[in-house]
Amino acid sequence: MTTMLTKLKAKLNIVTLLGRRTASSVRKNEQRDDKTVAIAGATYPTDEWTNVTPKIISLIGQNLLQAESHPLSLIKRRIQNYFYKSFLKPSGNPQFSVFDNISPVVTMKQNFDSLLVPPNHPSRSKSDSYYINSEYMLRAHTSAHQVDLVRMGFDMFLVFGDVYRRDSIDAQHYPVFHQVDGVRLFTENELFSKVVNSSGVSLFEDGTRVSDKQASHTLETSKLTEHDLKQTLLGLTHHLFGKDIKSRWIDTTFPFTHPSWELEVQYQDEWLEVLGCGIMEQELLKSAGASNKVGWAFGLGLDRLAMKLYDIPDIRAFWSKDKRFLSQFKDVDPDTTVKYKPFSKHPPCTNDISFWVPDQFSPSDFYDLVRTVGGDMIEQVELVDEFLHPKTQKTSHCYRIVYRHMGRALIQEEVNETHRQIGETSITQLGVEVRW
Repeated sequence: MTTMLTKLKAKLNIVTLLGRRTASSVRKNEQRDDKTVAIAGATYPTDEWTNVTPKIISLIGQNLLQAESHPLSLIKRRIQNYFYKSFLKPSGNPQFSVFDNISPVVTMKQNFDSLLVPPNHPSRSKSDSYYINSEYMLRAHTSAHQVDLVRMGFDMFLVFGDVYRRDSIDAQHYPVFHQVDGVRLFTENELFSKVVNSSGVSLFEDGTRVSDKQASHTLETSKLTEHDLKQTLLGLTHHLFGKDIKSRWIDTTFPFTHPSWELEVQYQDEWLEVLGCGIMEQELLKSAGASNKVGWAFGLGLDRLAMKLYDIPDIRAFWSKDKRFLSQFKDVDPDTTVKYKPFSKHPPCTNDISFWVPDQFSPSDFYDLVRTVGGDMIEQVELVDEFLHPKTQKTSHCYRIVYRHMGRALIQEEVNETHRQIGETSITQLGVEVRW
């Protein structure tokens, strides 16, 4: 047992070297100049790909998944408990390893290439992802660590972490959110161990890729892997929502799995997408040095799940330091569902801003600018009008910005000043012509 734990700690240390985050790294995250940017204790040169903003950098390292009395921490522990209790080694130890402190700074190869994301995929664009420079970025999904961990020898693991995507501004979306990624691999003996007569059955064949299997997988391989995946995730769903929850599988596509599915549950009279999953592409496993194994993978968003289970109406609440919010989740058993009780609902202030946009204008740049200037007093930004001037051929955008702070009432004069700063900053940084 001692030898096994020593080996496991050694592997964990390797992963930690990928970028362990500490409280001091949060302070260092504030450092930035025109030529370099400091994130998680490391300094990176900037170039034409750099689009990460000071606002986003300030959120790195806050580690909400490890915070006490936090709903995201409760959700994480709830999922972790399911896998720890459901998958045990003969010794009684958990089969799934858990990683929850890997740095969000990854290479484009880790985030895209290792997962077989095509070069022209929309997620690679600067309007969708946060880039530190042309080599490094903030991970857009925890799947970015799959190949590294498989290459290290892990066959069953969960990765929890914060992920970063440029997105619209409303109560359901935030540029930083949280995911868990799960992977399980099988050798031939492991997958066919419960088959009564497995003689002549193998994992691989030189076949044809069809809707329900990969070219290199036998049909038996695909169906048994699918069965294990779906049974595991249905068990997780029952653990989260209750055993009587209705569910359904939706066929879909992902670059790194085939076949692939989304799992939906009927919750509060609507169908809710819970997760995406599938059988891992054999090409991915081959690149990770596990060509003799097959496996499944899934990814699940924690913020949206917590909002549904705890009745939290606004995703900004997760970043609140208000004791009136955090105290509602103090000393709560993670396997017990509590309901959030709103402590205030201040009236909104709404201002519109219109401007002529330059060529190559991206709404994502404007959303990031609004977040940087207005912070979390911004509840929503919506494009409410767009038109092309028939003579000048210039395009005009009109955005409606809803201001509402979660902890205090705003006065119109304060909102007007922030609105003015947003307009002036848009002129200098985005090259727009504001129609005051």
